Amino acid sequence: MDISKFLEIAEPLGVLGVKVTQRGRQAAEWLLEDECRRNVYSAAKSYTSCAVGFAVQEGLVSLGEKLVDAFPGELPDEISGNLAKATVRDLLTMCLGQEQGGLMGAQRPVYEEKNWVKLSLGLPFVYEPGTQFVYNNVGPYLAGILVQRRAGCDLVSYLMPRLFEPLGIGNRPTWETDPLGNTFGAGGLLLTLTELHKFGIFCLQGGEWNGRQLLSKKWIEESARCQAVGEDYGYLFWRGEYNSFRADGKYSQLSIILPDQESVVTVVSECRKSSELMRAIYDHVCALL
Repeated sequence: MDISKFLEIAEPLGVLGVKVTQRGRQAAEWLLEDECRRNVYSAAKSYTSCAVGFAVQEGLVSLGEKLVDAFPGELPDEISGNLAKATVRDLLTMCLGQEQGGLMGAQRPVYEEKNWVKLSLGLPFVYEPGTQFVYNNVGPYLAGILVQRRAGCDLVSYLMPRLFEPLGIGNRPTWETDPLGNTFGAGGLLLTLTELHKFGIFCLQGGEWNGRQLLSKKWIEESARCQAVGEDYGYLFWRGEYNSFRADGKYSQLSIILPDQESVVTVVSECRKSSELMRAIYDHVCALL
């Protein structure tokens, strides 16, 4: 597969590496430098989605559970009607009901409150959950917290035997934590290009790896399907052209799953023009599959 046209556009935009797999075989690979673990930013949200899937599979979490029941000790003094309606499912769709994003990158270093669960639930729930798409780190953070509390361990420890180790990632990844030491499920996971690409292949295969069904195929399908109002967004996965869905992090950390082409395209970058890079991926990589 010739991706030279893509690289002409992508390298000046800050792409550091790309891998393409089609029908189980490597179709293309390009590296600017040796692989190392880098922050994949919000691509971590898709890993948190899978962590919730494992927890649902194991009976630890239910999507229909109300947040007021899941976090009874950290609720605000006055519980609004919209907060009372919010469920675990709403944590995964960016339709939680809050008007603005919380726990965002520029906000986290300056919060005075150390208990971010209490902080998150204290933010106004302006909209009825499920009715307005607002990109927000609160949902995936709380989803990750709930899994950690029910499982009795941090997210990395939870995912090591269920996801990372089966995919051949035996060296424990680093993942950002909150001030109390809880894994920050909305971002801050460090992975190599190859590690991120394996995750895309795992999703393409419907949660199966080396003949083992690790995560329910139904969960992957639900996560990939549009679940949000007014936006192409599933359960912490974006949807895109070519019937694709993807893990997507700041500065274009991407693993794009294309079920119709039986392919995965993964990119790590330091790109400040993400829309231009995405257009190049669609036009000069996906179009060739």
